[in-house]
Amino acid sequence: MPSGEVREEALDWWREAQHNLRQARKNFEIEEYSVSAFLCHQAAEKALKALYIVMKMRLPPRGHDLVKLGRLLDAGEIIDELKILNPHYTISMYPNAANTIPSELYSREMAERCIRAVEKVMQWVRSVGGLP
Repeated sequence: MPSGEVREEALDWWREAQHNLRQARKNFEIEEYSVSAFLCHQAAEKALKALYIVMKMRLPPRGHDLVKLGRLLDAGEIIDELKILNPHYTISMYPNAANTIPSELYSREMAERCIRAVEKVMQWVRSVGGLP
């Protein structure tokens, strides 16, 4: 990690990642499991983009592929978690992507797995990137 202050852009992405994680937990509590899974993906994406800004000193690439972004950040330690979360950007939202209605597809266990995965991703980002 580069020394010095964390860029404001990185902190913005990080704060929004934390907000999305809180939203994911709240939706889990009210049994909105597909929404919770989607928000887990969003939290991971924003956390990785915050880290990208910290490490590369420039804005992150556009896109939603967590595995690709993780590879750009040498995130081998959390690549399995990124693989768990990656499909939920689309299948949690779109019936044609899920081949069924997302709100009927997701179970408590699926959403719980997503929450555990994103928590590990965010812990890793915090430890590597020096984010608060």
